[in-house]
Amino acid sequence: MCRVARSTGAHRSTGGWRGPARLRTVALIGIDGSGKTTQAYRLAGALSAGGYPATYHRNAGGRRWLGRTAHRFGRPDAQGLVGRDGMLVLESVLRWLAIAMALLGSLCTGRIAVMDRYAACQYASLRAHGGRRWERLVRAGYRLFPRPQVTFLLTVEPAEAYRRIERRGTDQESLGYLAAADLAYRTLPEYPTFVLIDADRPAEEVARQIHGHLAGWLAAGDGPAGPSPARRAARVSGLIPVQARP
Repeated sequence: MCRVARSTGAHRSTGGWRGPARLRTVALIGIDGSGKTTQAYRLAGALSAGGYPATYHRNAGGRRWLGRTAHRFGRPDAQGLVGRDGMLVLESVLRWLAIAMALLGSLCTGRIAVMDRYAACQYASLRAHGGRRWERLVRAGYRLFPRPQVTFLLTVEPAEAYRRIERRGTDQESLGYLAAADLAYRTLPEYPTFVLIDADRPAEEVARQIHGHLAGWLAAGDGPAGPSPARRAARVSGLIPVQARP
């Protein structure tokens, strides 16, 4: 199921209402195991193939890197190395830097930025890890970033997310944490603005739903030269997108 919420992009200017602005930033968010990375890679490839140059950006918070560093020092995880608060602060800073670089790159190149994680992911992480007292400070720092024109929240049952994480074998998350993260996303004040995508379904179906929602944006925006915007948007929505990297 896809729920569309306040993502039409229409805005008021001094001359009255204008149509949707050009699509510049799309964010995919959700708990670990929801398929964010797979869908973000696919979306960037599909947009570029459809005539809308796009770049994938993995706005990671460095938890895997911190975890590997912790193992080198004989600690079980990042929290064991720097403490819970230290981990959350480092994660917030590293993700802020990643998002800032992604937005700067998009501004310089004019390409659509497809964001694998965005600010909302950090707010949810703070809540899920019991670091809500840091949220106001982190929000103040992230306020510099514009809200993506479309934010897709990929929803998946925590038990299914846990199974996916176990199958890929590159990282570990507890079922309890995944359930806490799922609740954290649903209680964010930004939640009503997200476009909800049922990510329990096969990846191809999820991709088609994402592309179908964006087709309206692309048809209405000031796309690149070439075929008509509506024709390019239809090409994107009907495209079987490139496969995600391993």
